[in-house]
Amino acid sequence: MTDPRIVVIGAGIGGLACAIELAAKGFDVRVVERASAPGGKMHTVDADGLPIDAGPTVLTMRWVFDSLFDHAGTRLERHVTLEPLSILARHAWQGTDYFDLYADPQQASDAVAAFAGAQAAEDLAGFKKEAAAIYDVLKSTFLTAPKPNPVQLSLRVGLHRIDRLLRIRPFDTLWSALSRHFSDDRLRQLFGRYATYCGASPFLAPATLMLIAMVEMDGVWSVKGGMQNLARALADVLRMQGGTIGYGRHVEDVVVRSGRTHGVRLNGGERIEADAVVFNGDAAALATGLLGKDAAAGVTSHVPVPARSLSAITWAMSAKVSGFPLVRHNVFFGGDYRSEFEHIFKLGRLPEDPTVYVCAQDRLSDPLADNSQTERLLVLVNAPALADCQPLSNDEIDQCEKQVLEKLDSLGLNLQILDQQRSTPATFHRRFPGSGGALYGRASHGWRATFQRPRETTRIRGLYLAGGSVHPGPGVPMAALSGQIAAQRLTADLALTHSSHRAVTFGGMSTRSVKTAAMD
Repeated sequence: MTDPRIVVIGAGIGGLACAIELAAKGFDVRVVERASAPGGKMHTVDADGLPIDAGPTVLTMRWVFDSLFDHAGTRLERHVTLEPLSILARHAWQGTDYFDLYADPQQASDAVAAFAGAQAAEDLAGFKKEAAAIYDVLKSTFLTAPKPNPVQLSLRVGLHRIDRLLRIRPFDTLWSALSRHFSDDRLRQLFGRYATYCGASPFLAPATLMLIAMVEMDGVWSVKGGMQNLARALADVLRMQGGTIGYGRHVEDVVVRSGRTHGVRLNGGERIEADAVVFNGDAAALATGLLGKDAAAGVTSHVPVPARSLSAITWAMSAKVSGFPLVRHNVFFGGDYRSEFEHIFKLGRLPEDPTVYVCAQDRLSDPLADNSQTERLLVLVNAPALADCQPLSNDEIDQCEKQVLEKLDSLGLNLQILDQQRSTPATFHRRFPGSGGALYGRASHGWRATFQRPRETTRIRGLYLAGGSVHPGPGVPMAALSGQIAAQRLTADLALTHSSHRAVTFGGMSTRSVKTAAMD
């Protein structure tokens, strides 16, 4: 019997995770990717010949990838080296000494007490306890499960345990919850950044996002050699399982006949027949017809412009650094946090005093002893996702860059930039069509947004979705979970059963012959 043929559009983390799960079950899996390398948003750019992570910069929820590699008959640590961060981030405010948030709970408590007083340390303990309770409720009922509606989520939690469901605080905003926990506005800002991990405003996002504190307590890692190494490792494991990846292959449309997908057509006219197709891209691209009008009917709705998540302006640079003692992750806050998000989400403009994130990619938790060497930096500020309807002008972007450099200088960070590559919402819109530059799909604003993300299935039989714009949400591990959920649903729909995974020898090589990466 011929193995079912599956085409996965996009070699982002969601698509790779889905493809690995399907290949491990015996499917004939082909991934087609428009770019020249795997990873999707997990990509690098060169500045002065140096590769710089220009997307995600850390790995969390390691258990997701441990499970994924285990399903493929190998182990994560055989393919990548993970380096745990002892300092999660260094935070700075104008006129205030910097504050380090530590991974170790006791170190974190002691640091908060020294920074904001003994009561703040007690407040932190209460905040973490509530975050752990939210995470406990949602891990198996929401994060790793197919998208529920509110009633289904209630049933998964248990109607007899409705008190547990209320712990997730869907009707409170993150900022209001933080205001209950912390009297120090700086700590509210610090933990309010969790909303930006989902492309949202802390003043509009649900308090449920406190669970990210628990995710960080479970561990934060950098990937030695850069995050692109994780994407390459996933691509390697897929090939070891017999799957193939074709780069530089642009899908023109999804072939649909009689309400069912039959494969894809590439922009050169080539058709690849398939029993099912998984789309690992921004769901907005499907909804707006960028993969054909027939495929557009598969997505129930597109994301309205006001509901889009954050975009960004980034500068990937090689530079010599002096002054402020950078660690791996550094956050330089603006003075008016609420105004920053009102500018982006209400006015559709760049903030006047933005929070600036700096990832020093040649450092872990300790400052470099020698500041004379050239370093790789990613500098980022949040921006509105309006590239397709109200794009930022070059003057606005240039002015933003000037403000950012002046802000960093005022906080003691001096940069001698040797080379840089700038990305804007327009850049991201070109790379991820249909998004307007939004990096996270729909913004997590209000409790309804959680249930408005597309699920893994569509209205078209045989067409599935994966990636950060669909359930369970944005971020590297969440995208991987979306791929796993799509693979589970696809397998069930095709009623394919296997008694075991294919055997894999030490080192990860499959006993099944490895196919070439070429699709043709």
